[in-house]
Amino acid sequence: MRTSLSNNIALDLPSSTTAVEEKQAVSLALSPRLHNKDLAPTKAEGRRWGRYSIFALWTNDVHNIANYSFAIGLYALGLGGWQILLSLGIGAALVYGFMNLSGYMGQKTGVPFPVISRISFGIHGAQIPALIRAVIAIAWFGIQTYLASVVFRVLLTAIHPGFAEYDQNSILGLSSLGWVCFVAIWFVQLVILAYGMETVRRYEGFAGPVILVTVAALAGWMYTQAGATIAWSIREPLTGGEMWRNIFAGGALWLAIYGTLILNFCDFARSSPCRRTIVVGNFWGLPVNILVFAGITILLCGAQFQINGQIIESPTQVIASIPNTFFLVLGCLAFLIVTVAVNIMANFVAPAFVLSNLAPKYLTFRRAGLISAAIAVLILPWNLYNSPLVIVYFLSGLGALLGPLYGVIMVDYWLLRKGRINVPQLYSEDPNGAYFYSNGVNLRAVAAFIPAALIAIVLALVPGFDSVSPFSWLIGASIAGLLYLIIAKRQGHYEDVSGEAIAVDNVSH
Repeated sequence: MRTSLSNNIALDLPSSTTAVEEKQAVSLALSPRLHNKDLAPTKAEGRRWGRYSIFALWTNDVHNIANYSFAIGLYALGLGGWQILLSLGIGAALVYGFMNLSGYMGQKTGVPFPVISRISFGIHGAQIPALIRAVIAIAWFGIQTYLASVVFRVLLTAIHPGFAEYDQNSILGLSSLGWVCFVAIWFVQLVILAYGMETVRRYEGFAGPVILVTVAALAGWMYTQAGATIAWSIREPLTGGEMWRNIFAGGALWLAIYGTLILNFCDFARSSPCRRTIVVGNFWGLPVNILVFAGITILLCGAQFQINGQIIESPTQVIASIPNTFFLVLGCLAFLIVTVAVNIMANFVAPAFVLSNLAPKYLTFRRAGLISAAIAVLILPWNLYNSPLVIVYFLSGLGALLGPLYGVIMVDYWLLRKGRINVPQLYSEDPNGAYFYSNGVNLRAVAAFIPAALIAIVLALVPGFDSVSPFSWLIGASIAGLLYLIIAKRQGHYEDVSGEAIAVDNVSH
């Protein structure tokens, strides 16, 4: 049953929809403060994120430089090969499960993360989770752009050593060559995003195979350099309680690393044609990819340690040691391509939707993306990256909030509403609407989020809780979800809403 709304939104309502529900959908006025074409549900013809697109998306993100540095850290802690595989396997299973739950929401409703957040936090309260996600993304977008520019500088000086003389001065903390490389990478990302999510999909699809071939070739080369043998650990393997604690901590930290994308995976899944697409794409892109990633990490670390008894900090160190300039340049180029791909998916798409959500009438996805990119330059991200206080306390503190946000949103959607959502009312300021709550804010969600967030921050940042800090995301999500469930059930908040909710399987604007 197809229904058109006054602001050009068409809904494919299930055949069981009642006449009252259909009339409600038709007469609903969409607020310009909540709706524009970028925030509206995805058109049926726009659902082009198939299995390969999702697989390629995760391939880029899994095999990025920062993740390799994290996994190499597990090797440095004393975990052996099988222990690293198990640790990352646990993390992969957790990420896969939580990512699917988030993706199903996006695929069914067709809406991006800021709009999804309106379900549990209210049409205006949704700005809370959206802005937290955006601040983290903008900061990391600038930092990742800077890190990509560093790789670009290595590439340029490898091609033409004379460029190194422009890397000696300092302008606001960055050399002349550094500024040229940073602006160049920044502009390339801007161009990709300016052409919309379809261009993002195509770029991710191109970059995925590039990085897979590169890291596989790099691991094979290191393996031959080590005489076809590797060190499976750097010392006597850990045993007993300490071993299992580090294994599970590594898995939990992998989940925390993906805490941002677990929240806003719906920004991509909203363009998938069916739930099966998400299940298959995520399976090959996450568990399978992560295990391949773990194997490559073991080969790189084990081979390097076998060669000279040293532990590498990043694959870029291996690339820098390649004696052939041509292959060195190819390696740098591949990691440059994947860093841009990761930065766009993880740190550019999210703030573009969030800033558009702040003022839909004036900010399209493209305009909002330009603003977030400009902010990322103004904060001089290389200074942030070089400041341990900023990384540990500010960005890690904000990151600790992501678990509680996820807990509230998932409990609301899956346990309380059973996946039944009135999509048109997500764009309405009608005081009687399902998501208006108290002046547009669901105070129950806020009440559950705040104490869980405080606990998560303490666990993540206070040194005395080092033993449990890797699990802060899981603990925060669990506490927030449980508190929200208790509050909602006791106050009977959903009894008067569930009866009029419309289950929308396919929506388009």
